[in-house]
Amino acid sequence: MTVFDEAFAELPLVAILRGLLPEEAEGIGAALYGAGFRLIEVPLNSPDPFDSIARLARSLPADAVLGAGTVLETDAVTRVRDAGGKLIVMPHADTEVIRAAKAAGMWCVPGVATPTEAFAALRAGADALKLFPAELVSPAVVRAMRAVLPKGIKLLPVGGITPDNMADFRAAGVAGFGLGSALYKPGMDAATVAANARAFVDAWK
Repeated sequence: MTVFDEAFAELPLVAILRGLLPEEAEGIGAALYGAGFRLIEVPLNSPDPFDSIARLARSLPADAVLGAGTVLETDAVTRVRDAGGKLIVMPHADTEVIRAAKAAGMWCVPGVATPTEAFAALRAGADALKLFPAELVSPAVVRAMRAVLPKGIKLLPVGGITPDNMADFRAAGVAGFGLGSALYKPGMDAATVAANARAFVDAWK
């Protein structure tokens, strides 16, 4: 079992820290880790994201899987790896970026909204699929996609997920979730993020 699989088995919730400042990274990371999170991404449209990823990588235990979200170009994959990241998350299913991530020895979770995108992403080597935006890929759509996708593929809805709307997606067969503004917004302190994180953990369990 890979570190990614172990982290996913521990808690299949991905923290999305869009807007994180580097000086906040260690405190927010520790709060999330303490609540049970092992999968953390810093979107590349955040301030100094590579610095934040490097700080998280240095400060958190080795079983934390850190990386970047909103990865749009193949050049960014190398920069994420050099910062200590192991995870590439994308809003889309650009097969060149997926292949670059896999060639770099990283895990990749591209964004898909249709079966066509999903199958293309899997052929390129995707480790899991981000269903994005989740407002578009409803639980009913998830059920339809599950009927045709290979069994065992991890599906993670992202977009508008709160502790209150996870149950319907879980019943449809998703494996986990990506959590954005309901977990972390720019300016939140570590205590608030920890409380939000615990609410999501309780909802999952």
